[in-house]
Amino acid sequence: MIGNILVVVLPVFLIAGAGYLATRLKVFPIASVDGLMAYALRFAVPCLLFRAIATVDLGEVFDPGLLISFYTGAVVAFALGILGARTIFHRRPGEAVAVGFGALFSNSALLGLPIMERAYGTDSLAPNFAIISIHAPFCYLLGITVMEFARADGRGFAQTGVAVMQAMFRNALMIGLAIGFVVNLGHIQLHETIWTAVDMLANSALPAALFGLGGILTRYQLKSSVGESAMIAGLSIIVHPAISWALGSMVFDLSEPFMRSLVVTAAMAPGVNSYVFAMQYARGQAQAAGAVLLGTAVSVVTASAWIYVLGGI
Repeated sequence: MIGNILVVVLPVFLIAGAGYLATRLKVFPIASVDGLMAYALRFAVPCLLFRAIATVDLGEVFDPGLLISFYTGAVVAFALGILGARTIFHRRPGEAVAVGFGALFSNSALLGLPIMERAYGTDSLAPNFAIISIHAPFCYLLGITVMEFARADGRGFAQTGVAVMQAMFRNALMIGLAIGFVVNLGHIQLHETIWTAVDMLANSALPAALFGLGGILTRYQLKSSVGESAMIAGLSIIVHPAISWALGSMVFDLSEPFMRSLVVTAAMAPGVNSYVFAMQYARGQAQAAGAVLLGTAVSVVTASAWIYVLGGI
């Protein structure tokens, strides 16, 4: 069983590791990493999400128990991150929110999708897409709102709303998802030629994104923030999935396919967006960067452990 899990999980991290080594050894220039990630995040992954939402049975996968279980775990991890930053590491309110955001924003797409696909097959991804479809809006809405009211120079209610909308609608992933909903709910029929082009882009999304993610990680360091980075990573890859698992299995009695998508997605390391958020507010950048690096490295073990708990690969 453990050997099978490693066969499933390791290729995902080997691709990211290859990107890390190639960039670190300067075989793949850092400028090329930026170009690769721009392609992946602005074109290929949005096409992947568009295809998924446009073709999925929305009524079947948008289960309230699934979403409540996932986002309750995320919010608790966010709150604990803020509390820990304030009480243990004595950070100022704005810095604490940036630390907590790292525990809130999981790498649900770039890591969650390939690991889930490797473990349970392409047909298992529909509940993942349901979670991802509201991931960025939910996290940005919560994170920006709390940040604006926590920091001393925060904006008012109206300006905060504008900041939230800008963060969401400038996100290419959100645009891909939105168009997918329009096509699905509007029962719009697209020509086969368009679907072929979408498929070609979508099929390149995850390998390109994983390799680029490895290259991006060369920019991050643990430095002196190892304690806070470890706290963020622990909340993201242990506390969040544990809460989601408990709610999904004991409260909502979710089906096995939904439980797999729920827990695997919740168990992912902090996403790069947590560092982008910290950079946007110039607060907690070192902690966010360290958490992305540490969490991604450690999640090869923790993701394998959660898949073992779930079983049935």
